[in-house]
Amino acid sequence: MEVARILMLYAVYQEMEEEIEQQYQRQLAVRRRRRRALYCRYLCQRRGEKPRHYCSVDLTVPVLQRYFAGEDTRPDLGVSREVIHELLRSMKSERHHGWGPTLETLAFLFWLATGSSYRIVSLVFSMPLPTVHRIIHRMTEELLELLPRFVHLPDSEEEVKAIGDGFARLSRHSAFAKAAGALDCCHIRIKSPGGPEGQDYQNRSLFPSVVLQAVCDHQGCFLDIFVGYPGGVHGAHVLTNSPIYCRGSYPPPGFFLLADGYYPCLDQPLALITPFKWPVKGVEEELFNYHHAKGHATVQLAFAKMKTRFRCIFLDALEVQALFVPKVVTACVILHNICLRVGDDLVENVMEEDNQPTADCDGGQSPSGAEWRAALAREVSTFPETPMDHDYVN
Repeated sequence: MEVARILMLYAVYQEMEEEIEQQYQRQLAVRRRRRRALYCRYLCQRRGEKPRHYCSVDLTVPVLQRYFAGEDTRPDLGVSREVIHELLRSMKSERHHGWGPTLETLAFLFWLATGSSYRIVSLVFSMPLPTVHRIIHRMTEELLELLPRFVHLPDSEEEVKAIGDGFARLSRHSAFAKAAGALDCCHIRIKSPGGPEGQDYQNRSLFPSVVLQAVCDHQGCFLDIFVGYPGGVHGAHVLTNSPIYCRGSYPPPGFFLLADGYYPCLDQPLALITPFKWPVKGVEEELFNYHHAKGHATVQLAFAKMKTRFRCIFLDALEVQALFVPKVVTACVILHNICLRVGDDLVENVMEEDNQPTADCDGGQSPSGAEWRAALAREVSTFPETPMDHDYVN
């Protein structure tokens, strides 16, 4: 009985102590808010301005002036107004506290488009520096939740066939009507993480990077991505560890993916058709490489468009932690697909990739993959070219 009474008194004491601690934290939060409001009022008085509420929209900010005035948002944010509206509708983030979804989305897009530091974004939008850090990380996480909706493989045979017809027009030959996508990788320049593992991020061009592997359709829309491997890892090794290779569920039987000589020519577990290595043996292989390059160029153009839209993110070293880089790159891929969906496509001033390591001339081959490629080469040399309805790649 005595022991039970002692345990009961101890439990009551613990509850009282927790309640006192919670009350103290609430009082401390109230003091912080009051102190923050007084400090904001003091700064406004020093600048000769009227005191304004915390988390209010400052219409003196030029970026916000142009947005709320209905002007073009591409120079400031890299995307059109339709993309912003589609993003807000898709995220469905109704917040009754903080800065609100619209202002947070604008700050996040401004950071992606300009590659500015958190401090610059803080000054541009008149936000506290810690708030900018939280907004960018929270917006990135919320955008990643939209990945299955905007970046996914075709759902039906009709969609796969439509992609194949598109590649037949791109490649200018009906032999490529069974192409279900184009696969390639690019290197995202980052700030070296340092330490013993920092050397793993050095690629063959001697700059630290993270590898982005992607599959896109004939219109440059990304169907599958795999990002995060250090730049020192060979692209073929990245492929064999990617989900699309391990699952082997895409492309469907009878279809194949186009890839360059950086990868091996395969039939299983996924069909991967690469060009013949140089020097080619005869006109048949040379003609096949010509049509293959026409079709495979769509994924390289997709990379170039995404890097042009978010050039400061991709062409300068990302000033974030290495583990956060894959999330930022995935967010840019999602925004790229949203832009294509609403018709915000880049048609001019697309920057070529000039900071990519040189690819290997021959990634190897399997006997079955080589036989399939040889059959395609014979078909290309036997039948005439297919006229194009539309030139997707200039």
